[in-house]
Amino acid sequence: MKRVILDTDTGVDDALAILLAMRSPELSVEAVAGVAGNAPLNHVMSNIRRVLGLLARAEYPALARGEPEPLLRPLQAAPEMHGPDGLGGVTQLHRADGSPRYPEPALPVGPQPAAELFLDLVTAYPDEITLIAVGPLTNAARAVLKDRQRMRRLKEIIVMGGAFRRYSNARVHAEFNIHVDPMAAQIVFNLGVPMTLIPLDATEQVILSRSMVEEVMREGENPLLEFARDATAYYMQAHLVQDGFEGAYMHDPLAVGVAVRPEFVQTVESVVSVETRGYHTCGMAVADLRPEGRWRRPGHIKVATGADAESFLSFFLERLKGAS
Repeated sequence: MKRVILDTDTGVDDALAILLAMRSPELSVEAVAGVAGNAPLNHVMSNIRRVLGLLARAEYPALARGEPEPLLRPLQAAPEMHGPDGLGGVTQLHRADGSPRYPEPALPVGPQPAAELFLDLVTAYPDEITLIAVGPLTNAARAVLKDRQRMRRLKEIIVMGGAFRRYSNARVHAEFNIHVDPMAAQIVFNLGVPMTLIPLDATEQVILSRSMVEEVMREGENPLLEFARDATAYYMQAHLVQDGFEGAYMHDPLAVGVAVRPEFVQTVESVVSVETRGYHTCGMAVADLRPEGRWRRPGHIKVATGADAESFLSFFLERLKGAS
């Protein structure tokens, strides 16, 4: 079983990633940390609790409050994609008796900031922890700045971020997670720990449609699939308006899926750098992914260049409905 920390700025696809991680027996989720990104940190922490509450477990991972702002710039959240609450408006849904459809359970958040918890877990389980970072890398960068040598005892890092051969989703050349905190991304990319980067090149090949969810829901009631349907409605509508299709890119769930089954993606090994100063390009991730690229040289980062969308989507839906 792989020990993991899930570091998330819980918006819609992050919520689905949390559910996938918790429903994957191959993973031991030691902690879930919140970081500001898709939504402000207070919303992120509430959303983590709401999502975990759907699982009705006797025990939950440690919860940690992370960084409320990027290292060097103001937060730029994404309410246009994830709604004002970060969960596509599900916090405003109620049942017939007036009770919240998705209440926020009173799950305790530990007293340690996320960066300190990362360091403690790496100390307790050296060379065993996989950090799955599906939001801005501010928490991880803070941990590196506190104790670089201890953070180098991570087994691996899986990051959802970047875009190389396609246009990005924050600015023309900058994917959202990297764009929010480019300096943090550069710090983490330079750590030297084995890393798999899951960019838009791979995640935008994996689209969850409403019909896929509803087809599985016909097999019987399932609160996780109901949540997936409700939470993605706003997200899918946003994609319909902006991108011309009604579906949900599975950015963050794919990163979790790769922690379970690396074969869900095809990768190329490369050095990856982040532009931290350019007026038009700040937040741009740069790598040479050509098989015989002039500027490509072996590095510690595997960059996903493609995904097996059909296999991953089947895996995701099976896990949510309960099959392992």
